Amino acid sequence: EELHAETVKTAVNMLDNVIDINFYPTIEAKNSNLKHRPVGLGLMGFQDALYELKVSYASQEAVDFADYSMELISYYAILASSEIAKEKGAYSTFKGSKWDRGFIPLDTIDLLEKERGMPIEVDRSAKKDWSIVRKSIAKYGMRNSNVMAIAPTATIANITGISQSIEPTYRHLYSKSNLSGEFIVVNPYLIQDLKDRNLWDDTMIDDLKYYDGLLNDIDRIPDDLKHIYKTAIDIDAEWLI
Repeated sequence: EELHAETVKTAVNMLDNVIDINFYPTIEAKNSNLKHRPVGLGLMGFQDALYELKVSYASQEAVDFADYSMELISYYAILASSEIAKEKGAYSTFKGSKWDRGFIPLDTIDLLEKERGMPIEVDRSAKKDWSIVRKSIAKYGMRNSNVMAIAPTATIANITGISQSIEPTYRHLYSKSNLSGEFIVVNPYLIQDLKDRNLWDDTMIDDLKYYDGLLNDIDRIPDDLKHIYKTAIDIDAEWLI
């Protein structure tokens, strides 16, 4: 967790610095960014993490992992912004904001519930001690009005060789075209698991091509692997939500 915390803190510091060194095409954009200092720390490779854990995207285990991993990112990102505020000062419109009024994102579900006048069935439990973050914000404020955002990361994920954003695998073998050219995208985790079971051969390659990167109709692949390697096409939308 210490490495995770250091990574998140470094990323937030870098994003905050971008605000000051960025090129702004309009004065309005520059004024807004310098006044509110919003950043959007995102992530990619969520599906890769599930492959490492041997957990299917379409499972309660994946939901539990998402809950815990995203809480860690949120905890350390918000804390980092507050620590930068200690060093460099809070963003200029901090006064009167939800941060200033003692709210963290988790609290705003309760606010939404009151406004809707109906229950919102979202798990509000936490594994971290958020009082540490609350005290830091109360004492030093926040450097950034917004801290996190989930971006698509489609192209940079391809360049890095991991799955995009928080999305499930599209297909295990497909070609992708953009302005830079055409690229073949394969799932290295599936290939390794097939190799470990002596199932990776020319026939398997042909089958993956024939079935368009989907596993359902390839009888040689065991059911447990089909479960772990469900694609966006196979997963019920409820799991995505």
